[in-house]
Amino acid sequence: MSEQSDGETIRILFLGDIVGEPGRKAVIGGLAEIRRQHAIDFVIANGENSAGGRGITPKIAIDLLRAGVAVVTTGDHVWDQKDIVDYFPTEPRLLRPINYPDGTPGNGSVVLETSKGKVAVMQAQGRSFMQPPLENPFLAVEAEVTRLRADGVSVIVLDFHAETTSEKIAMGRMLDGSVSLVVGTHTHVQTADETVFPGGTGYLTDAGMCGPLDSVLGRNIESVLWRFRSGMPTRFPVAKGPVKLCGVIVELDISSGRCLDIVRFTQEIAENETETAL
Repeated sequence: MSEQSDGETIRILFLGDIVGEPGRKAVIGGLAEIRRQHAIDFVIANGENSAGGRGITPKIAIDLLRAGVAVVTTGDHVWDQKDIVDYFPTEPRLLRPINYPDGTPGNGSVVLETSKGKVAVMQAQGRSFMQPPLENPFLAVEAEVTRLRADGVSVIVLDFHAETTSEKIAMGRMLDGSVSLVVGTHTHVQTADETVFPGGTGYLTDAGMCGPLDSVLGRNIESVLWRFRSGMPTRFPVAKGPVKLCGVIVELDISSGRCLDIVRFTQEIAENETETAL
């Protein structure tokens, strides 16, 4: 799905939730070639499950940024690794949901200068079936978009970390014409509804995950099945084996921020490739 532009464009790759060591090794080891193959200018990745499937550590955030990820987003597992709390104030390119209360460490948005112009990235967390319950994401996002546009930023990307399809679509519709891309994360399953809304906003309900292919949302199949069959609590270790990277690639008009093209991204990586990736 594409439109025409007479001006300069920027190509952005958004990668869905990175799950555990297999997912982060695949992203770190393969990102340079992916960027080359798809002529990517800017990369955003959700890293909230990158530390053993729960949260992110400062070292992992640094590794992802060094590998070429421009902004790392998170979600409801953002605080699972305790050492990340003190790291947030030191790294503006690591985001937590913007609808946390005032005084929460870190930020929910960042504006970066690129060779093609300013790019803003935002993160918000939904409230339907999500814990912890945060402030209203629609009001928080709307206020931040207004601020960014008043500052002259046209290219704005929102990672909306939410459970329900309806909440994600509603967010995309609300922001149509005022941001460049609304992409959902959290459910780990890539959806097939990529589109450009009438106002020029690209939209995808969920980017999917970057994690083990033979798994249940990146976790060991047998452990998850035992939980469903028995109803008893258990650990859900990250699965092993081949990895599938999922996300979305958009081409945006720099001056207007309109989405000109949106395509889903998937790539499978063999287990031996992830072992040698680093």
